[in-house]
Amino acid sequence: MTSPALAPAPLTEIWRGSLLESLHLGHAVICNGAGEVVQSWGNPDALIYPRSSCKMIQALPLLTSGAAARYGLSSEQLALACASHNGARIHIDRVSSWLDQLGLGEGDMRCGAQMPKDEEVMRALIKTDDSPCQIHNNCSGKHAGFLTLSQHLGAGSEYHEIDHPVQQACQEAFEEATGETSPTYGIDGCSAPNFACTVTGLARAMGWFSSAHTRATRADQAAVDLRTAMALHPELVAGEGRACTALMRDMGGKVSVKTGAEGVFVAILPEQQLGIALKVADGATRASECAITALLVSLGALDPNSPSAKAYLNAPITNWNGIHCGEMRPAAELVFTA
Repeated sequence: MTSPALAPAPLTEIWRGSLLESLHLGHAVICNGAGEVVQSWGNPDALIYPRSSCKMIQALPLLTSGAAARYGLSSEQLALACASHNGARIHIDRVSSWLDQLGLGEGDMRCGAQMPKDEEVMRALIKTDDSPCQIHNNCSGKHAGFLTLSQHLGAGSEYHEIDHPVQQACQEAFEEATGETSPTYGIDGCSAPNFACTVTGLARAMGWFSSAHTRATRADQAAVDLRTAMALHPELVAGEGRACTALMRDMGGKVSVKTGAEGVFVAILPEQQLGIALKVADGATRASECAITALLVSLGALDPNSPSAKAYLNAPITNWNGIHCGEMRPAAELVFTA
C-alpha cells in the first residue's frame, strides 16, 4: 500500500454548486537548472510515461547529430518536431514540404493515419469521402524529424523500432536529460518508443532545458534552439483552441510548454531557470491543463488575467442553456507563493 506521504496529491477540483463533485489527484515537481527539486506534490518518484510531453527531448539528436544543420532546418521545422498538432493546413503543408525536402513521401512515415482535429481539414476530408493519411497524424512533425535523422545517419527505413539508431539516440538523450536510466518503455500512439522516467526526472530535464543558455555544449545549444522554436511558433506546436498554444502566446515567448497524453504536462521557464512536470493520476487532460496553469501563475510566468489563465484556471462550467453550474479550479494545496 502507498504511504500517505507518497500518495497522489489533490491537483484539480470540479465544483458544481456548493459540492465538490470531482477531484483529480496526481504528482507535480518543480526543478531548478541544477536538477534540484524546488517543490513537489504527491510522489516525486512516481514512474510515468511522459508521452508527447518529452518531444523536445526526442528532438535533441536531430540537432546534436548535425542533421538539422545539414538540411538547413528552420525554427518552424524544429517546432513541428516537438509538436502534437491539430492537422491544420499550417501543419500538414509544412510537414509535406519537409518530406519533399528529404526526397521522401507519406509512405515513408511510420506514425499511422489519424483523423485531424482541425475542423476545416476534417470536414474537407469528410465532404470528399477521403481518408486521412499519416501527415494528418498529430505526431507527423516528430516523425519528419526522425526521418531526417535517419537519412543523415544512413540508417534503415524502420526508424521507429527500438533497436534503430534513431531510437537508440533518443534513449541516450532522454536518459542524459532526465538523469535516470529508463527502466522500461512503451509504444506510443504514433508507434515510437516512449521511455519511462520519474516525475522528478522529467522535471529535471525541463530544468536542464531552462538553464541551457548558461552553458556552451552542443546539447545545450540544441536545447536552447528547440525551446526557442516552440515559444516562437506556438501555433505549430499545437494549434487553435489548444492549451499549449494559448499559454505560450500569453507568455509572450518567454516560456515553452508541452502537453502529453494521459494527463502529463511540462513547462520550461528560462528566465527563472525552472522546469515543471506533472502527471494527473487518472489521465484527465482538463486537470493537467488547470494544474499547469496554476503553477505558471504562481511562479509569475503567466498573468492571472490573461485569456488562457481565465480559460484554464477557475474555468466556469456551463450547461447547454449557458447557465453557470460550477467551475474547475486548482486544489488549494497546489496554489503557492514562489
